[in-house]
Amino acid sequence: MRKIRIAVAGAGLIGRRHVDLIRKSGSCELAAIVDPAPAAGEVAREAGVPIHRTLAELFAGRHPDGVIVATPNRLHVENGLECVRHGVPALVEKPIADSVEEATRLADAAERAGVAVLVGHHRRHSPILAKARRIVDEGTLGPVVAVMGSALFYKPDRYFDEGPWRREIGGGPILINLIHGVDDLRFLCGEIVAVQAFSSSTTREFPVEDTVAINLRFAGGTLGTFMLSDTAASPRSWEQTSREDPGFAHHPDEDCYLVAGTRGSLAVPTMRLITYRGEPSWWEPSVRSIAEVDRADPLSRQLEHFCAVIRGEVRPLVSVRDAIQTLRVTLAIGEAARSGRIVTFRSEKFV
Repeated sequence: MRKIRIAVAGAGLIGRRHVDLIRKSGSCELAAIVDPAPAAGEVAREAGVPIHRTLAELFAGRHPDGVIVATPNRLHVENGLECVRHGVPALVEKPIADSVEEATRLADAAERAGVAVLVGHHRRHSPILAKARRIVDEGTLGPVVAVMGSALFYKPDRYFDEGPWRREIGGGPILINLIHGVDDLRFLCGEIVAVQAFSSSTTREFPVEDTVAINLRFAGGTLGTFMLSDTAASPRSWEQTSREDPGFAHHPDEDCYLVAGTRGSLAVPTMRLITYRGEPSWWEPSVRSIAEVDRADPLSRQLEHFCAVIRGEVRPLVSVRDAIQTLRVTLAIGEAARSGRIVTFRSEKFV
C-alpha cells in the first residue's frame, strides 16, 4: 500500500511531535513542513523534506494527501479553509477556532466541498478514556451523579518565551489545556449545559488567566467540578498521570478525574475502581480493583486514524461539528469567569 503523504503546518511544540510520529509511521511519510519561522528550516532539513513559508506555496506544487494544521490557534480556521479550498483533508489542532462563528465557517465549507476535516482532540483515541467510557456505559458505576476533574501543573518561563502568544488573550490555559478536559468530560458524562467559573491571573500577571475554578451541569443531571492552573506545582494533570506522552514527568499513582455513580466510582487514569457487593453504604466495605487497559499513544493512534480517513475507510472520529460543542463550552467557561454569571446553552448531539 502506498504511504500517505502528509505535510505539517507549524513546526512548534505540537508540530514537531507530529513530525516525529509521521517519520516513525509505517502508514505515512512526511511530505513537507510549512512555517515561516527560521527555526522551522532546521526541522525540515533534519527531516529531509521541503520547507514552505505558507500553505499557498505548498499547494502551488504537488499537493500532499493530507495536512496537519499545528499553527497558533488564531490561524486554525484560515489554514483549515485553505486546505478545504484545495480539496486536501486536514487534521486541525485544537482549539478548532477562537470563536464558534469562525469554527462554523470551517464546518460549513468542509461539508459543502466534501473534504474531510478532523480535529485534534487526540485523547478520544486514548485506550484509557475508551475503557473509562465503557465502564460508565455498562452501568458498573450506576447512574453517574458527580465528576471531579483537574489540570494542575506548572509551566516554566521558557514555555512562554518560546511562544509569546501564549501570554495573550486566546493563548491561556482555558483554550490551550482546559479544552482537552472539557472534551474528556463530554465524552465520559455527556453534554454540558451550564457552567460557572472564577478565574485569577494574580500569579503570572499576564493578560490571560493562570488559575480557574469551574462548576459544570450535564444534560443528564450529573454535576461536576474542575480545577485548572498552569502555575500550580502539582502533578494532577492528564499529561503527568496518564503515561501517554514521554515528554512529561510521570506520576502513576496520581489521578486527574474521578467519576462517581450510585453504585461505584472510577479514578482515571489509574483506573482504580470501587464498587459494592450489596447495597452501597458508607458503613459497608467496598470492593477495590483495577480496570485493565492496554495503553498506547493516542497521538500515534490519531495519526493512523487520519490516514484511514484520507483513504476513505472511516469518518473522522472528532468532526468539526463535534469540536464546536467542546469549544462552545470552553468559551462559556471564560465568559462565566469574566461576567460572574452562570452561562447556559442548548445541548446538541453530534456525529
